[in-house]
Amino acid sequence: MGSSVLQKGYVQVYTGNCKGKTTASLGLAFRAMGRGLKTYIGQFMKGQHYAELKSAEMCKPYITIEQYGKDTFIHVQNPPLEEDVKMAGIGLEKARQAMNSGRYDIIIFDEINTAHYFHLITTEEMLEIIRTKLDNVEVIFTGRYAPREVIEAADLVTEMKEIKHYYEKGVPARDGIER
Repeated sequence: MGSSVLQKGYVQVYTGNCKGKTTASLGLAFRAMGRGLKTYIGQFMKGQHYAELKSAEMCKPYITIEQYGKDTFIHVQNPPLEEDVKMAGIGLEKARQAMNSGRYDIIIFDEINTAHYFHLITTEEMLEIIRTKLDNVEVIFTGRYAPREVIEAADLVTEMKEIKHYYEKGVPARDGIER
């Protein structure tokens, strides 16, 4: 097994209009676990019981997930509800503390791009995370609508582009595949 601490951590962004962004970040966490690395995943705008919560329990102490959202599907208003802004702010602070704790090698800010799009997180707050991250911590931002400034500041950006999706044929989200 490799070192339990990364020598150099980079900033990755997974964005785009197709499924796979959270799944890709979870795959990275799973791969990192195989090298003894520890990952903290903060999920913005999510409070529903996704299967990865149960999976993370099986992967302790290597993968930790916390959710910062309601347990119902969020219909963000413009301007957003104060409760949604508050939950995102609390989540941002928890993830920032995890990032600076020295306990984790990878910090995944899941759906932070989407939280930004819905005015729950500011561009400046996202850039501050990038500026203040520890040098040996990898940071991943996921979600649609990544801000241009974050894309420019990142070291790696992947865009998930929808070519074809079975939702178009009426296939609903499936347990273990989409949730």
